[in-house]
Amino acid sequence: MRTTMLRKTALTIAAAAATAGGIAGPAIAAQATPGVAAAHADRKSERQLDVRYEAQDTFYYCGPAAARNALSVQGKNIDQHDMAQRMGTTENGTDSINDITPVLNKETGKDVYRSVEIAGAKADTKQTDKLREDIKRTVDDGRAVVANIAGTTTDTNGTTHSFEGGHYVSVTGYRDNGDTVTIADSANPATAIYELTTDNLADWIATRGYTATH
Repeated sequence: MRTTMLRKTALTIAAAAATAGGIAGPAIAAQATPGVAAAHADRKSERQLDVRYEAQDTFYYCGPAAARNALSVQGKNIDQHDMAQRMGTTENGTDSINDITPVLNKETGKDVYRSVEIAGAKADTKQTDKLREDIKRTVDDGRAVVANIAGTTTDTNGTTHSFEGGHYVSVTGYRDNGDTVTIADSANPATAIYELTTDNLADWIATRGYTATH
């Protein structure tokens, strides 16, 4: 069956816990850490926002945590449980990027964000180019992108990140004129911040979607 961006999401960390004999409480405790300092903001080829990172409270709170981390770049500190309630998040995860966009708009202004789908099993050049421009515009506006991803990708350091059941991440910066982006990932504080090529991110989002300003 073709997967769409409306597909329910759940962290593979949940599947791993189930394989190990069941989930015993929250997979990762929330913890705030110093954010990524703004760097080279005056250079048009790159910009990094100051995200006050927080890990997700439960294995299924990736959507609320990604939205919370995205809003933190604007100085907002919203409780993940409040975000989850507004998104309708359950142990099956947050259904769609369309459940996150209205929450971001509630906090930032009417119709500031909109959902964008990347249909197909792999992003094409046009979709990748649009993602790049959407990230640059959103970050230049002082806001972060939230992306619904699935599958496995490799960051610029060669580290693999795998969420076969689906996941949400925040995009909080870019460099190389948008060819490389900064990810804030709530799943594991040990790998909280990493970089991906925009090509890899677009393919990671494929069959799902992201929310950005317009």
